[in-house]
Amino acid sequence: MGEAMRRKARGDEQATGGVAGHSLTDQLTYRHTERMVFHMKTTLNIDDTVMSQLKREAARQGRTMSELVETALRMLFRSRKTREELPPLPTFRGGAPLVDIADRDALYRAMEEG
Repeated sequence: MGEAMRRKARGDEQATGGVAGHSLTDQLTYRHTERMVFHMKTTLNIDDTVMSQLKREAARQGRTMSELVETALRMLFRSRKTREELPPLPTFRGGAPLVDIADRDALYRAMEEG
């Protein structure tokens, strides 16, 4: 039996790439649990047309649908953070009013003259 096989049989850390003293099964379970902390499976209801487009785009880019959805969501959230307040609208001084708009007759006369 070679040295690598003896290490693997003993559960050596270097041979298994894990923690010494733990069986390969324990290590796989631990790694699986560790990954679940960072990745969550979620069910989404997506319109069939959108789903078809997503599948085509994922195939075109050589990426998974999950990667595309995650990227799109990140872009959405990032765009919300970077939105700035719009500058105030400019104001103009138009001078004194030519007619009192509360005076309907005066308003009509001014419109007829113009």
